[in-house]
Amino acid sequence: MGPSAGSELQPPLLEARGISKYFGAVTALDHVNFHLARGEVLGVVGDNGAGKSTLMKILSGLFQPSEGEIVFAGKPVRFMSPRDAHTVGIEMVYQDLALAGNMPIFENIYLGREPGRRWLGLTIVDHKESRRKAADHLDRLHIEVKSVDQNVEDLSGGQRQAVAIARATAFDARVVIMDEPTAALAIKEVGKVLDLIKSLKDHGVSVILISHRLDDVFYVCDRVMALFHGRNFADAALKDTSRNEVIGWIMGTKGHSAALAHDRVG
Repeated sequence: MGPSAGSELQPPLLEARGISKYFGAVTALDHVNFHLARGEVLGVVGDNGAGKSTLMKILSGLFQPSEGEIVFAGKPVRFMSPRDAHTVGIEMVYQDLALAGNMPIFENIYLGREPGRRWLGLTIVDHKESRRKAADHLDRLHIEVKSVDQNVEDLSGGQRQAVAIARATAFDARVVIMDEPTAALAIKEVGKVLDLIKSLKDHGVSVILISHRLDDVFYVCDRVMALFHGRNFADAALKDTSRNEVIGWIMGTKGHSAALAHDRVG
C-alpha cells in the first residue's frame, strides 16, 4: 500500500520548509519540515499541543507561517486565505464538519460554489444540475445515501463525515486534510470512512490524516510523521515502524529505528 509507482522519483506534491509559527511569546511550530507525495496517505500524530492542527491550518491557508515557505507542485506558494489553498486544490475537512444540518446533501456539497449561470453579476443556481452532479459524485466515491435531497441532520455520523469528504473533493481536490475524521463515530461506521479515504487515494487524491487512533493510521496510511512540542520528531513508512514505536514518538521517546527515520527527514 505505497504511493503510486514512480512517486519516489517525483518531487513532493506538497512541501513545507522550515515552518515556524508564533502566537505572541508562544512558539507553536519550530522550523518544521513536511512533505506529501502524489497519491500518498500520510498520518500525522502527536500529543495535544504538538502543533499538528497549527501546521494543517497553515497548509490549508487559515494561518500564515511566521517563517518558512510552502511549495506546491514544485512552486513556492503563499496562501493568504483558505480560498488561495482551494485554488490549487487543497481542501480541509474540520472535526466539526461545518455542514448545514437543515439543508439537503446536494446543497451542502456545492454550498457557495453552486453550478449555475451568471446573470447581471449574480449566479442563478441550477438545482437540477446540482442534484445530478452530487449523485454522480457520491456514486463515484461509493457513498450510499437514500437521496441527495435528504437533510444532513437526518444522516448518521458516518454519513455526515462522508458528505463532508464529498464536498471537499467535489472541485478537483488534489490534497484533502482530515482532522480526526473518525473520533465521534460508532465503531461500525469507522471502517466505512477509512475505506472512503482509501478510495480517495484510488482517485489520485493525496490525503493527510490527523488522528489519535493508531488503528486508523495503520489501516489506511502509507507513512506516519510525528510532531513533538512543535518540532519534527520522527517520520517513517508504515512498513518500517510499529504501533509501539509510534506510541513512543507521541510520548517523545525513540528507539533505534525511529532515530534512523528522524535522520532521513533531517
